[in-house]
Amino acid sequence: MTDKTYNVLFLCTGNSARSIMAEAILNVLGQGRFRAYSAGSHPSGQVQPMAKELAEAIGYDTSQVRSKNWDEFSVEGAPEMDMVITVCDNAAGESCPVWLGHPALAHWGVADPVSAIGDEDAKRRAYTAAFATLRRRIELLLSLPLDKLDHLAAQGRLREIGKVGAE
Repeated sequence: MTDKTYNVLFLCTGNSARSIMAEAILNVLGQGRFRAYSAGSHPSGQVQPMAKELAEAIGYDTSQVRSKNWDEFSVEGAPEMDMVITVCDNAAGESCPVWLGHPALAHWGVADPVSAIGDEDAKRRAYTAAFATLRRRIELLLSLPLDKLDHLAAQGRLREIGKVGAE
């Protein structure tokens, strides 16, 4: 067992819902073993209220949460990432910056709750479903023996996790 803290960056186009929720879930469940961040290729500039509400419900301090550009994590002085995980199909298809430290890369596509159509209940169900999918995948990430996996093996396992709940 290692005392290493793993840095994980969750990416989405708008950085307003899915990547924010993933950041919150991993920071709460990771209990100091992980430090999660989130960003977007074209940040919306706002955090969706339902995403923030779900993050707060699991005990995440959202006072510092903001929608930000992924460029903040590709400059000198930025935290070096061990893993970079896209959570939306648009971000997965975009040209990402070159990440310092050559992190393991994976795609965990999750349906966008922001685009949910319908009344308040339908939208809440979409957010709750996205949150549950992310939580399930993050729990699987937390069960990996990362200190025993080399870079390629870790990347392969992360990619497998991205298929959970997509069946």
